Amino acid sequence: MATRALENPSTPPGPLTGFTVGVTADRRRDELVALLTRRGARVVQAPALRILPLEDDVALRRATEQCLTAPLDYVVATTGVGWRGWMSAADGWGYGAALSLACRNAVVLTRGPKATGAVRASGLDEGFSPSTEATDELLTWLLARPLEGRRIAVQEHGIALTSFAAALRERGADVVPVPVYRWAPPEDPGPVRRLVEQTARREVHALTFTSAPAISAFLETARTDGLYDQVLAALADEVVPVCVGPVCARPLRAAGVDPLWPERGRLGALVRTLTDTLPARSRRDIPLGPCTLTLQGSAVWVGEDSYWLSPKSASLLRALAERPGWVLSRAQLLRRAWAGSDADEHAVEGAIARLRASMGPHGRLVRTVPKRGYRLAAA
Repeated sequence: MATRALENPSTPPGPLTGFTVGVTADRRRDELVALLTRRGARVVQAPALRILPLEDDVALRRATEQCLTAPLDYVVATTGVGWRGWMSAADGWGYGAALSLACRNAVVLTRGPKATGAVRASGLDEGFSPSTEATDELLTWLLARPLEGRRIAVQEHGIALTSFAAALRERGADVVPVPVYRWAPPEDPGPVRRLVEQTARREVHALTFTSAPAISAFLETARTDGLYDQVLAALADEVVPVCVGPVCARPLRAAGVDPLWPERGRLGALVRTLTDTLPARSRRDIPLGPCTLTLQGSAVWVGEDSYWLSPKSASLLRALAERPGWVLSRAQLLRRAWAGSDADEHAVEGAIARLRASMGPHGRLVRTVPKRGYRLAAA
């Protein structure tokens, strides 16, 4: 893939210039994309799931009516958006005042600050909220109390909390699952399948996740397409997975991947984690005589000139830049930039030609050493 000069080259590069970041979120996707692009990143949008709308949600209305047939003892709020959606839908059906009264007469449990904020905004107070934002802690708190005959409404968050409800029912509780919103596959699966392929080929520098179900769907797509092992290897090495919080990260950790997440589960904090991490891992400043070559992700600056490189060109230049002036043979470059493929040394020659072309007049910095290989011109 031929490359070109950076967009708006007169504008100072942002901290994420040169990096390609995959966004798997559906809800608040536009906000996350804006935060990333504002910092210079290229974004690949590939929602792994979509949220079904609440309009005419028969299951939610039926669950709400069931909650109002008798007093509730406990109400579990798992997400802020889910709680607000439930209250809003109940208002639309004419059940808002009755549901608010039923929750006020019960003990409301909230999973994390977002759910707590939503509950308080609806005029209620939480009786317990775990510091870890983990559903398991809510379950432990409930199981420490007598539950025989108690009625518990559980606001679900995209997926059924089957084991959570089963544990409560084993102790004699009457559990009412409240499916406020539900996940479904994306209408067009093409983008997420392409992102899986790009991840396996290490053509993206990071993936962002804002929900555990999205991670599970992404990994399932990789498994279906026969790329599961390659994706996990990439996420454990060159592609940085960043989650909005530890609960979101669980499917990756269960798969043996150690993702990053910010201390506070916010989109801005997630982007700051990327901004702190990617340049520290990737940026290189190489003095080359009268100028400095700066390589960050797939972007390169030489003096006042700047260019985007293809992933392959960036891999080649990064290999040459590790020891400017040292010669790397075609075989060495093949191992570095084509790991795991069946390409031969002729592919190196073509890729070097494209690298030179993509750097315009600065392509001459990549020198051919006859019968030996290539080197990056040093001082």
